[in-house]
Amino acid sequence: MAPLLPSINLFLRVVRRREDGYHDLASLFHVIDLGDSMDFTPVSGSGSDQLTCNVADIPTDGSNLVIKALKLFRERTGSQQRFKVHLDKKVPHGAGLGGGSANAATTLWAANELCGRPATNEQLLDWSGAIGSDISVFFSRGAAYCTGRGEIVEDVDPPLPLTTPLLLVKPPVGLSTPEVFRSLDLARRSTADPLELLRGLAARGAIDPELCVNDLEQPAFDVLPSLAQLKQRLIADSDGRFSAVFMTGSGSTIVCAGSDEAPAFLGESDCANLFVTPARLIAREAGAWYEPSKALTAVA
Repeated sequence: MAPLLPSINLFLRVVRRREDGYHDLASLFHVIDLGDSMDFTPVSGSGSDQLTCNVADIPTDGSNLVIKALKLFRERTGSQQRFKVHLDKKVPHGAGLGGGSANAATTLWAANELCGRPATNEQLLDWSGAIGSDISVFFSRGAAYCTGRGEIVEDVDPPLPLTTPLLLVKPPVGLSTPEVFRSLDLARRSTADPLELLRGLAARGAIDPELCVNDLEQPAFDVLPSLAQLKQRLIADSDGRFSAVFMTGSGSTIVCAGSDEAPAFLGESDCANLFVTPARLIAREAGAWYEPSKALTAVA
């Protein structure tokens, strides 16, 4: 069993809109532990890979990044090994946590381990760009400063203690990343230097609202005004225990840092359909994959 680790953006700056219509970004990604997992079983023969999932509406055919990752692994290594994979998914679809990318990265790593490590970590990182621009984040040590479309990855030391408590809150509705980018008003972006944000987090060793900039909050909140209302209510009803409250990625998950104690209103009946969970930052040792967070296990 391999733990499945999504990620959050501690900050996300949109640097410019490129001539090809895409955007150059500068973001500090950090892998987090939410308790998801994947099981991999090598199977004999030359048939198809098999993917199952505990969530019914997750596609398990060739459109899933897990299947794409296994195909890519065979193409690049020459291996003929097929796998049976079960995804035990707790993170809701459309959370903006890079769950699909985490699936793909975990799949590449697990296939490589089970086939005797024919590829290096650097090769897996390089190959991952063929199926997704942000998969490479997970081949960092846990914290990565990413530029370009997200595919240029610089390993950085974790800027915050891994024990930093986090609370993730997601409404039942997701957001379309293309729609969020279409709604982006470049004139309303932050002017913060992303390298200064990176240095600021490392110097303070704590999350500060001035440093957790996300240029995609504006378009996401324009598309889904109730998400902005949720963020403000989390701030107002937290009794000051959250050091920062911010959206990650293109939404729709809101991250509350500094405490994993949920505000009382989240227990009310009108919030019953919200996804609310504690989380922790996580890192990995060289040559190993991510291990479940002991701090998160203690909370559970």
